[in-house]
Amino acid sequence: MSKGLAVVAIALAIGIGGAAYAQPVELEGVKFEPTVQVGGQALQLNGAGIRTRAIFKVYVAGLYVPQKSTDADALLAQKGPRRVAIHMLRNVDADTFATSLADGLKANHSEQQLAAFKAQSDALTATLKAIGEAKKGDAIFFEFTPEAGTRIVVNGQPRGNPIAGEDFFTAVLRIWLGNRPADSDLKKGMLGA
Repeated sequence: MSKGLAVVAIALAIGIGGAAYAQPVELEGVKFEPTVQVGGQALQLNGAGIRTRAIFKVYVAGLYVPQKSTDADALLAQKGPRRVAIHMLRNVDADTFATSLADGLKANHSEQQLAAFKAQSDALTATLKAIGEAKKGDAIFFEFTPEAGTRIVVNGQPRGNPIAGEDFFTAVLRIWLGNRPADSDLKKGMLGA
């Protein structure tokens, strides 16, 4: 009996120890931790990648979700807290950053869908423009919790007002995971593919 318990205890210790020693993912000198806490819930790093525009590396981004998946539709259907963690690799002015995200929304939604969340999209654009230039080294998180909605966090500081609606955060995720993503290589990275 005690020998059987010892084997179970060792197996549990190995399993728990393996999870505790999951390694961060590093891209372009930026480390993405294997797990983070958002809204009191542990989220797992699903994947990370590099956003390039022309030949320039603009930022690295990691996707944190409750349940890992390599299927974009499954990730978009998930509920609860989630985070897109962006780390800037170069300076990008506020208008360019906001316009790029707005273009990503337009590319992945119908006119009817865009009209349905116009107020939320306008609020996101206003927050990004109020933040100003995204500077090299900045950490910009797009976080969602059911209680607060979508929140922009820059270098650890929440900015602007939360934007209500889980459907809106899912729409924002389509910028990177939709059928017409901002960067197909970044999408693959965020899918962990």
